[in-house]
Amino acid sequence: MSFLIDLTVSGLAIGALYGLIAMGFAVIYKATGLVNFAQGEMTMIVAYLAWTIATTLTGNVFVVVAGAVIGAAVLGLAIERIVMRPMLGEPLFAGVMVTVALAVILRSSITFIWDAYPHALDLGVGRDVLRAGGLSLRGAQVAAIVTLLGLLAGFYVFFRFSKFGIAMRAVAADDRAALLMGVSAARIHALAWAASSVIAGIGGVLFAMVYDLSPAMFALGLKGFPATILGGLDSVLGSGVAGLIIGVTENLAGGYLTPGMKDIAGFLMIIVVLMVRPFGLFGEREIVRV
Repeated sequence: MSFLIDLTVSGLAIGALYGLIAMGFAVIYKATGLVNFAQGEMTMIVAYLAWTIATTLTGNVFVVVAGAVIGAAVLGLAIERIVMRPMLGEPLFAGVMVTVALAVILRSSITFIWDAYPHALDLGVGRDVLRAGGLSLRGAQVAAIVTLLGLLAGFYVFFRFSKFGIAMRAVAADDRAALLMGVSAARIHALAWAASSVIAGIGGVLFAMVYDLSPAMFALGLKGFPATILGGLDSVLGSGVAGLIIGVTENLAGGYLTPGMKDIAGFLMIIVVLMVRPFGLFGEREIVRV
C-alpha cells in the first residue's frame, strides 16, 4: 500500500509540472485557436533565464522567480508582436508551421547563448526533502502542486468574473463578433501569449530546481501536450487537471508494469479517451451546423 501511495504522490508532483505546461498550451489555443509547438522551448528559455539570474546577479529565490516571470512575459509578448501578429488572417496551418520554426530557432539558441551542458539551478530552497507521514517530496515538487492548484483557482475566477477573461472567451467563441463589440483581438492574443509563457516558464523553473536544466528540457512540451489533448484543447482548467492524471498514470504504469511503459502510458491514455471523447475529458463539443 505504501508503494502505491508513493507512486501516486510522486506522480502528482511530476503531473503538476505537466499540468502547468499544458495550461500554457490551452491558454493560447483558447484565445487564438492555434497550437503552439514552441511551448516546450519557451519553457526551457525561461528556465535558462532563471539560471542566468541566479549565477550572475543573485541567488535570492524571490529575485530569481520575479526575474523569470518578467522575462517570460516579455518573451511571450515579443513572440506575439514580432512573429505571430503578422500571421493574423493567414491560414491556420501557416501559423502552426511558424510555431514549429520558432521551436527550432529557440532550441538552437540555447547552445548559441549558453552551452550544451547540464546545470543545477540551486536557489538554496526547493531541493530540500520534506517528509510527512512516511512520504518524501522535494520542496520544489510541493511548490509545483501548490502552484498548479493556485492557478486552477485563479483561472476559474479569471474566466468567470474578470473583464479580460470574459473578453478572451468571447474572442475564442467568435473573434469577428468580439471585434464588432469593441474587443481588441490583438490585445487578447498578446495577453494570452504572455500568460502562457509565464505559466509554462514557472513550470520550467520548478522542473530545473528538481531535475537540473539542459538543452533536452524542450521535451517537456512533448509531455505537456498529451495533457492538453486529454483535458481538452479549449479547457485551461481541464488541461491542468489532466496533467495530474497523466503524471499519476505514468508512475503507476512504470511501477507496476515495466519502466518502459512510463514513457508511453500518457499517449496510450489519450488514444483511448479520444476514441470516446474526441474533444477531451473537459473540452467542449463543437457543433457545426450545415
